[in-house]
Amino acid sequence: MSYAIIRNAKYKRENLKGIYRHNERKNKNYSNKNINEELSYFNYSLKGCTHSYEKEFDLLKEKYNLKGQIKTVSNIACEYIITSDKDFFDNIGEKETKRYFETAYKFVCEYKDLGEQYILSAKVHMDEESPHMHLVFIPVIHTNDKKGNNIDKIACSEFWKEKDSYRQLQDAFYNYIVSNNFDLQRGNPSERVHLSVKDYKNITNFEENKTLLKDIKIELPEVPSISNFRWTIKNRDEKIQEQIIKPKDKTIKELQKQNALLAIALNKQIKTVDKAIKYEKQIKPILDENTELKEKCESIENNYSVKLKEETKKIEAKYENEIYHLESENNYLRNIINTLKQTLKKVFIWISHKLSVSEDDELIRKFELDTDTYIDAEKQIEHEEEFKDLEMY
Repeated sequence: MSYAIIRNAKYKRENLKGIYRHNERKNKNYSNKNINEELSYFNYSLKGCTHSYEKEFDLLKEKYNLKGQIKTVSNIACEYIITSDKDFFDNIGEKETKRYFETAYKFVCEYKDLGEQYILSAKVHMDEESPHMHLVFIPVIHTNDKKGNNIDKIACSEFWKEKDSYRQLQDAFYNYIVSNNFDLQRGNPSERVHLSVKDYKNITNFEENKTLLKDIKIELPEVPSISNFRWTIKNRDEKIQEQIIKPKDKTIKELQKQNALLAIALNKQIKTVDKAIKYEKQIKPILDENTELKEKCESIENNYSVKLKEETKKIEAKYENEIYHLESENNYLRNIINTLKQTLKKVFIWISHKLSVSEDDELIRKFELDTDTYIDAEKQIEHEEEFKDLEMY
């Protein structure tokens, strides 16, 4: 089954230019080979952005008088990436796919009472493997200043201050999506992103670092001994020691320490990738076997579904036939009862005339009273049922 997926990333001001160019498709070339630029025409915005993210941020900050200390290291924007898998979107179709992202957009506006005005951009990408939405917003909290006045404040750390903030986000998003009639499972609450070995290599510059590790020199270079300067006078000898050799020696030791730490880190990285390659080779046959098993299960399920439909049709046809015969029989019996009723009525009229009784209805009432029997079949059945109930007591 497919998952309702929402991921969050935090950005400093220096990051906004790059994500703006990617999200709004402003680059001429893309390193991401999954982007099919011929399909970029189908991308669309749920909230457009007429300026760069940086300028849009500045305009909104001024327009809404947003408070908060903004430093170089401050995270001033967040980005939700909202999606599911390709099969889910293929199954629900274009119209429902658009409704999915529109529903997700409404969720973001309402979540933590953010408000639509603090969304910089909401762009849906249809030109990659799976449709997804990049929604960039300013993490604004609604609070009070020291004087008790209501203010809106940019505070990323406070927006995500709870330890289980992302778990709460996943829960809230899942519940919102399901309540809007999308048949999905809850997404993985983990903040970690699962990368392929190939992606990990690209991100960490693995091959370059592996080459660099070979060239790192861990050993200290030889440092000239002061004894080599015996021909100098004492004062000059001391100056060389203090001003040249000691500072150089200190720098070399620091570099050696840094190189050693770097070598350890790179070694760990190489071992991690080597293990990942090993596991990737081991897991491929298992995945292939699972795929084959899945296909067999789907085949069995399809066969069972066909047989179930056939048996259901047979049963339905059987009961429809029985119902038809019962209805015909009921109609026939109903006609007999009505005919009998009319015949009895005629009998009483005939008797009334023969016996010179003026009213046949009066004769019927006397017959019913004397015989404890009703001419009307339904009344007679009810009367007999009441009599049976009394006998039980």
